Amino acid sequence: MTEPTPPPRRPLATFLRASTEPTPEAVDAIASPPGADHNQDNPVAVEAEADISHAPDADEGDAAFKRLAEDTGAYVTATPAPSFMRAPEAAPPTPRWQWGLVAGLVVLLSLQIAVADRARLAADAGSRPWIAGLCGVLHCRLPAWQEPAAFSMISRDVRPVPGQPGALQVQASFRNDARWEQAWPSLRLSLSDPDGRVIGTRVFASRDYLDPTVDAASVLEPGQSAQIAFRVREPAASTVAFTFEFL
Repeated sequence: MTEPTPPPRRPLATFLRASTEPTPEAVDAIASPPGADHNQDNPVAVEAEADISHAPDADEGDAAFKRLAEDTGAYVTATPAPSFMRAPEAAPPTPRWQWGLVAGLVVLLSLQIAVADRARLAADAGSRPWIAGLCGVLHCRLPAWQEPAAFSMISRDVRPVPGQPGALQVQASFRNDARWEQAWPSLRLSLSDPDGRVIGTRVFASRDYLDPTVDAASVLEPGQSAQIAFRVREPAASTVAFTFEFL
């Protein structure tokens, strides 16, 4: 059993010529349209009416174009849209190593800022532990902790020096109760008369009351005690009381 032979396709020129030739029905419609007046008084109106009635619309033109493409086997290609009407292309994803590099630079910058500002950070009880650990790794030095209220006075004594009128011998013992090491504190000694009025006061730095054999730049470890002794001149013979303050 053989397959039926498809009918031969008409050449494109024949199809175009055939489509342009009017059909008998169109000729009849133009010659004598329905309801037209045969007295030939207004031939122009008849011709215009015939032309309007047979004008092909857009849908018929599209259908004819599609039939022409199917018969001739032609391929219809769409015109590319302008660049401003096209959807934007997706950007390629950022490589992971770039994100790692950015994170490393941020960490390095944070470390530099922390080391440069370590004196202020070390003065805060909340940030001192981690900045101290950072300086332990980077081998940087931190300023000593300064908390005068954490010094506790253990004993104190002020008495006249025998054989030296107007000279007083001061002795004191205190302890560092802070969580961290502290530098030697400054001392304020105030002398009062029997009425409680202050007759003399002076602030002594560590170099003023420490023995020359002790380094004034050294520190007191947490819980470490120290004993000091020095002499002062009595401002008046009526001195009966004294007080110490840590600065």
